[in-house]
Order: sequence, then structure tokens, then C-alpha cells
Amino acid sequence: MLSNRSFFRIFVVLIAFVVGCATKPVSYKEGTTIAAWDLEDLSPIESGRPDLGELLSAKVIETLKETGGYTVVERERLLLALEELGLGTTSLVDETTRLRIGRIVGARLMVFGGYQVIMDKMRLDLRLVEVETGSILKAAQKTTSAADLSAWLRAAREATVELF
Repeated sequence: MLSNRSFFRIFVVLIAFVVGCATKPVSYKEGTTIAAWDLEDLSPIESGRPDLGELLSAKVIETLKETGGYTVVERERLLLALEELGLGTTSLVDETTRLRIGRIVGARLMVFGGYQVIMDKMRLDLRLVEVETGSILKAAQKTTSAADLSAWLRAAREATVELF
């Protein structure tokens, strides 16, 4: 049976271990550089609107710029980095490649995501990822009417605000 003194020692060692393993929370405030990729259409049936991912990511970027304090990497810089690596746009399917491009353009954080239309609903998912580690820091999900494009844009805005 453990005495109170032994229990106390074990407790102190355990607390010291937990505190020692804790990592400093990632700060993504003033001056942080962020890159946002076009959102992927993950719908089971092709929507026939190939530019919606670009439109939704434009809303994400606009929202980031409005919130202030962030440096947003423009899509053109991401595409130039892609060309510099000698990769085609099909390589963007691999998240590791996108993180590598993020490092090249100096982004600390990236916003990835996708949307899915099933019947009369659209679901939007965004992830905030730390470029250096590939860790997902936060995720946001919104669902809205598939028939209302302005609701899609509102959902993109709300999900972006939720990430930050």
C-alpha cells in the first residue's frame, strides 16, 4: 500500500511529466502568413460547376483579409511555386505537396477544404493546418441549401471566421 508521501511523489512526477510534454500553443495572430487552396468538390455526382472551389476559396481569402493582421498568399504565387517545382495541378491532390509549396512561399498556416453537394444540401469543410508540422489546428464545418449560392458564400465566410 502506498503511503501519502509516496503518492505525493508520484503525483508530482506525473504533473512534471505532463507539463514537460505540453507544447506551446501555436499562435496565428498578427502578421501570420496564410495560404488558402481552392476547395475540392467532393460530391458523389459532378456538379457541372468546375469553378465553385475557386469561388469559395476566394471568399475564404476575402474573409481572412477583412479580419486583418494576416498576410494572405495569393493564388498566383502558389501556382508559380507549383510551376517552379515542375509539378502539374494533378499533384495538388497530395496534401504533402501543398504543404511543401506552402513552405516555399513562406506560409506558416494553410487552409484546405472541400465541399459536397448531396441532394438539396451542401456541406463545406475547412481545415487550418500548420505548414511546418502538417498538424490540423482547427476544423470547421457548415451545411446549407445546395440551391442558394449566396448561402454557400455565407457558409465559407462563417467557417473561415470559426477557424480564426
